[in-house]
Amino acid sequence: MEILVNTHQRVVAVAVVTAAALLLAACPPRVSIADINRDPGRYLNRDISVAGRVSNSFGAMGTGVYELSDGSGSIWVYSQNFGVPSTGTKVAVTGRISQGFNFGGRSFAVVLRETERRH
Repeated sequence: MEILVNTHQRVVAVAVVTAAALLLAACPPRVSIADINRDPGRYLNRDISVAGRVSNSFGAMGTGVYELSDGSGSIWVYSQNFGVPSTGTKVAVTGRISQGFNFGGRSFAVVLRETERRH
């Protein structure tokens, strides 16, 4: 009976470790905003995640841009389907870096196009 319990525990442990590895492998890497600003071409069209506090925002009807600062720098985030958080809100966001972006009559050199908000 003890052999069956040990075998069951090992199977469960292996399943948990495998599931955790698969979940972590699917997550885009978290990058500092300073790294993005230093070399935006390195991150073009790649899924990345950043986190910080909203320092400026504007938009209407669920679409807009907001400036996200993480202490190392700041970047503008374009949000089309996720709403625009208010100033002072902490957020983590996943998206793709774009260059030469225009919105609302303003030009942005580098912007993160939001594909997923992670709270």
